[in-house]
Amino acid sequence: MESLKARSVVPSLRSRSACLLRMAEGAKLDKRAERRRIVASENFNRRGFGETKEEVQGMMVEEFTSDMVKELRENKNVIERNNVVIKLAESYGFCWGVERAVAMAYEARSFYKDDKIHITNEIIHNPGVNGRLRDMGYNFVPVKDGVKDFSEVKQGDVVVLPAFGASLEEMQLLDSKGCRIVDTTCPWVSKVWNAVDTHRRKDMTSVIHGKWAHEESIATASMADTYIIVKDMEEAKYVTNYILNGGNKEEFMAKFKNACSSGFDPDRDLKKVGIANQTTMYKEETAAIAKLFERAMLKKYGPENVNVHFMALDTICDATQERQDAINDLLRDPSVDFYLIVGGWDSSNTGHLLEIVHMNGKVGYHIDMAHRIREDGSIEHRETDGTITVTKDFLPKGKLTIGVTSGASTPDRYLQESVERVLMLKALEKDGAIA
Repeated sequence: MESLKARSVVPSLRSRSACLLRMAEGAKLDKRAERRRIVASENFNRRGFGETKEEVQGMMVEEFTSDMVKELRENKNVIERNNVVIKLAESYGFCWGVERAVAMAYEARSFYKDDKIHITNEIIHNPGVNGRLRDMGYNFVPVKDGVKDFSEVKQGDVVVLPAFGASLEEMQLLDSKGCRIVDTTCPWVSKVWNAVDTHRRKDMTSVIHGKWAHEESIATASMADTYIIVKDMEEAKYVTNYILNGGNKEEFMAKFKNACSSGFDPDRDLKKVGIANQTTMYKEETAAIAKLFERAMLKKYGPENVNVHFMALDTICDATQERQDAINDLLRDPSVDFYLIVGGWDSSNTGHLLEIVHMNGKVGYHIDMAHRIREDGSIEHRETDGTITVTKDFLPKGKLTIGVTSGASTPDRYLQESVERVLMLKALEKDGAIA
């Protein structure tokens, strides 16, 4: 490991030339082989830094753990303070993949103390954690006119890839610069990439359930030869209707102009499809979309041929599923007055927790940081459509029961700080400071 730190390894001229030759000849790139070539480089690290693990573990315990959450866990996820009963979902907060990514980013900064260090995107969708990395001296690759500007990344620099992963094109660029790459990509995201590669080898179009502008979907799409991204059931129905009945090709392409591969032709490329997903999407919707495409292929090609035209592998993230199941369980508790959901406003998995609450007809507030709960009794929160709004006097008077949970990118400390703001308001109400 020390040798990796000490030198800026120039990438093999042979590998660079071979890549350029393939592109020049117009050969179809084997994306899986290309990814494996980059990962096998001595400049590529996805194991972390043993020398700094103990130091980083201490930092993360100090910065991210919560005495309140510990107390909740010790009391069957229920405690009472200031006339407020707090009920914590069974599964919440930092998942293993996120914790691993943040730890590796901390380790990299500690290991490469004197080197310039970049990150290609937010490490996770949490403003507090990303702010800490900026404080540590991380340079976040800037985006200009919707395109990342890698001009500040120089030969041999240290570059961290976030938990969402990076596109193959970005990996190739960094490899060509001889960068020392620290890959924190969540293994669940890599699992989706393997599914997409299976589609590619079977000449299938990858239908990706996700948001076309989301970093993870961008990375996953880059691993496919042919793809289309559908964000919800409505778009999935539009595509399956086109498969079964045809339609206006020009309208189709206008609708998915940002969400399909270059040269995509719906008349040619929807004959064989494989389902993949952005790991943070609503799991029940992903499963329903897969069933929708399966039924379309059964109807069009018959049961004897369906396996040739359709494939669905299990790529739904365990952590996403567990947090969604847990909030569904908590929603069955009739004593809860409202639900407080803590996580980045750009966090897809956190947003889906709010959607589940609203789909069940319950009141829920999604905040990214504790200060969104204000001293005047109002709360600034994100709606399911992404708009940010302020609700005045959001706390019911008197004794209160709240259900709390947090997204997979949220440290326990941030959840505690948010609940503490609610308790503060209830204390002020008792003292008569809030009418």
